[in-house]
Amino acid sequence: MDGDNQTITTEFLLLGLSEESDQEEVVFGLFLGMYMVTISGNLLIILAISCDPHLHTPMYFFLANLSTVDICFSSVSVPKALVNHMVGSKSISYTECMVQMYFMFIFGNMDSFLLSVMAYDRYVAICHPLHYTMMMRPRLCVLLVAISWVITNLNAPLHILLMVQLTFCSHNAVHHFFCDPYLVLKLSCSDTFINDVTAFTEGAVIFITPFVCIVVSYAYIYSKVLKMPSAHGKRKALSTCGSHLTVVCLFYGTILGVYMHPISSYSLQDAVASVLFTVVTPMANPFIYSLRNRDIKGALRKIILRS
Repeated sequence: MDGDNQTITTEFLLLGLSEESDQEEVVFGLFLGMYMVTISGNLLIILAISCDPHLHTPMYFFLANLSTVDICFSSVSVPKALVNHMVGSKSISYTECMVQMYFMFIFGNMDSFLLSVMAYDRYVAICHPLHYTMMMRPRLCVLLVAISWVITNLNAPLHILLMVQLTFCSHNAVHHFFCDPYLVLKLSCSDTFINDVTAFTEGAVIFITPFVCIVVSYAYIYSKVLKMPSAHGKRKALSTCGSHLTVVCLFYGTILGVYMHPISSYSLQDAVASVLFTVVTPMANPFIYSLRNRDIKGALRKIILRS
């Protein structure tokens, strides 16, 4: 391909999840409602943790960070889809598409790293309760979050730099509501071998490593719980992990199902399934954590009564 053809595609078309006008209206209503719930729910979690001194602990510090990332993760893709629908357009510029993918990489990976850090926090709380305060010092908590941000910000540019080296010719229709890297790669008329190898090696390592840490943490937790003499102690230990496990299963289950296969087999069903971790999971997290957590519910009740 010569260099001139590289300028042919200056924008992409986001076709959404349906090309039927009636269905598009339904999708728009659902996305708008879920996005508003995502923003308000996660902001309430952050507000509750910030205002209640009793929640200034490592577990809730990580939860506040997770809520912040969820707001950002959802805001990368959903507002553009809503605006395009309102103005009757499906276009997104080449630059906007690259920027959108860049932040999708960052916030998607940050979600997985924070879930891993939260699993480690639960491991320390259950397996080493007497040393919890000493092991989970505020400085360590901040350091764990900071390291996560550094890793994700080093990983995302690699994939985007490889992406911008590709040539995009006449085909520019993305069958999704955001610039999904898998679908954008399929539009390239260049050789995407290096991109594919990088995605399934470096990208997979960055994403799978936190998942392995979560599995190992819960293996130790499960072993510890089995050794507890009382049933009440077992229930109390597992109840502190229930919300986190639910979020992990929802987040990793959908991502592994959608992306852990060759690009060539990516289908519209995968695009629909990806809505779960880009829209549904950020919206569901506040409910999962608040409905099963008396401290969060108490803090929210204080805020409501005070206002």
